[in-house]
Amino acid sequence: MLKRVSDFLGGTLMTVVGGIFLVISLALMLTDTPFPVDPAWVSVVICGIPLAYLAFWRVIFLKGVSKINSALLITIAMVAALAIGDIFAAGEVAFIMAVGAILEEKTTERAKKGLRKLISLAPTQGRRIRDGREEMIPADQIWKGDILRILPGETVPVDGEIVQGTTSVDQAVITGESLPVDKEVGDSVFCGATNRFGAVDIRATEVGADSTLQKLIRLTQEAENKKAPMARIADRWASWLVPVALLIALVAYFVTGDLVRGVTVLVVFCPCALVLATPTAIMAAIGQATKHGVIIKSGEALENMGKVDTVAFDKTGTLTYGRLEVSDVVPFRQGLEADALLALAASAEAMSEHPLGKAIVAYAKERGAALTAVTDFQMEAGKGIRARISGKTLHCGSEKYLTGRGIAIPQEAHDALEALRSQGKASVIVAVDGGCAGVIAMSDVLRPDGKGMVEELRKTHTDAVLLTGDNRRTADYFAGKVGIRQVRADLLPEEKVSQIVQLQQEGRTLCMIGDGVNDAPALKTASVGVAMGGLGSDIAVEAADIVLMSDDIARIPYLKRLSNGTVKTIKGSILLSLCINFFAILASLAGWLTPTTGALVHNAGSVLVVLIAALLYDRKFD
Repeated sequence: MLKRVSDFLGGTLMTVVGGIFLVISLALMLTDTPFPVDPAWVSVVICGIPLAYLAFWRVIFLKGVSKINSALLITIAMVAALAIGDIFAAGEVAFIMAVGAILEEKTTERAKKGLRKLISLAPTQGRRIRDGREEMIPADQIWKGDILRILPGETVPVDGEIVQGTTSVDQAVITGESLPVDKEVGDSVFCGATNRFGAVDIRATEVGADSTLQKLIRLTQEAENKKAPMARIADRWASWLVPVALLIALVAYFVTGDLVRGVTVLVVFCPCALVLATPTAIMAAIGQATKHGVIIKSGEALENMGKVDTVAFDKTGTLTYGRLEVSDVVPFRQGLEADALLALAASAEAMSEHPLGKAIVAYAKERGAALTAVTDFQMEAGKGIRARISGKTLHCGSEKYLTGRGIAIPQEAHDALEALRSQGKASVIVAVDGGCAGVIAMSDVLRPDGKGMVEELRKTHTDAVLLTGDNRRTADYFAGKVGIRQVRADLLPEEKVSQIVQLQQEGRTLCMIGDGVNDAPALKTASVGVAMGGLGSDIAVEAADIVLMSDDIARIPYLKRLSNGTVKTIKGSILLSLCINFFAILASLAGWLTPTTGALVHNAGSVLVVLIAALLYDRKFD
């Protein structure tokens, strides 16, 4: 009951009401207008009850020095001011504390939808094969060793090994790879991956909580739970502020014999400016970031970003756009032009559903290539296609697919394929009438501002690391393009988390930037998680502390400079507030201030801190 009352009175609406009555009390006091009851009593009740409740709750339930906090000091000052009849001073310190709490709450609210969306990805049923019959069963009834059939378009319900069939599997949800992976008998498949083409039978190897997707969910939950809320600066300092304030107040009373001086010391000693310094600066910085297309979800994220010395990048969808484009068309036959090879391959792939085939067709259409009607189209899932075009037989696919059909791959083609692989490119070999005619290579598209962004980070003394599920060659190629020297490839989600933990154990404060579902645990584990908001998955966006709404990675150095500037502003405001408090204490001891005038001086310091913070909103950090 008391907590509900406290929560209601501590809300924004009631705090505004308390502020209005405090202003009325000040106006009556300055104009020397008599009034039966001081309106500041309303402020004391509205703002003071939640303050006192918080202070006593912490004293009763918290352990050690955490019992001593800013709420306790301000409650003592409020009670002391009431004891000598200075209602305005009591209401003023309680009101400023309430404002600081609301501002801080507004900057630390964080959505929890991401984890629910991640959990919703877990398959709920699977098609089990038993005694030659198919039966749909709940996923929690699948056991190790069960044979499951996965049809095209279905999600793999458990980790397993293919025992029959071939296919291409989209496992981006787990590994973040930009391309579907061809699978055949003996290959492993992950829970949560999507079967793109051929029907396959798998033997369940890891089920329930041991499956890869469930581990991903568990990692995200654990990382969320491990992130303890940051202690407020005023509370961290209160362990020595409270005893020092009480000591000075008692000394002032016993030396001068004047109770008012002791109470005045308590009033001016209240860390209200400290309470306001962090949330007001953070709100101004968050407002500026929003203007630049950067959504910062909490003040803790902004403060931590100012401490970051290492930025870890995912590749697909972060350093790259996450879409395939044809990069090379290399004919091997004399007299066969690149455009003619492209037109032949695009005509053959026009009926294909494979992403590589679609990329070839899209590129050919962009270049105005004339596509020819196809007859006798055949596709082998996860391997390649065969088609008849104008009397010619075309085969398009992998090296293994062509050699399996008796098509020889000349040394020239082997050399070209090796060179393309070293650049992180996927290749489709084109054969015409049983002879190797050429190769078409595709690559993810690198964001043009990646290299400049890494260089700008180095200017802020921040290192860059690439953490990706892609293979080593692809990772090295793209890292080299943007100037990242540290590369860790072939990583599953839990391995990304392990790498981040390892870097943190080395003493680094790490920011992780990603866009996929598989990045969610890493985003939660890092000191700061940044998601690509435009094309990134909803789950990554919800898991992150900061979101780049325009997918502009050039904003990362800006974000770092903004965070550094915010931290410096907070520290400067704290130093200023301490100086004001110091001189106000001296004036209180000298008898120049009363609790009321002391409250006004201490209020002026709080206003000054707010004004300094507001300057962050328009400061240039580009």
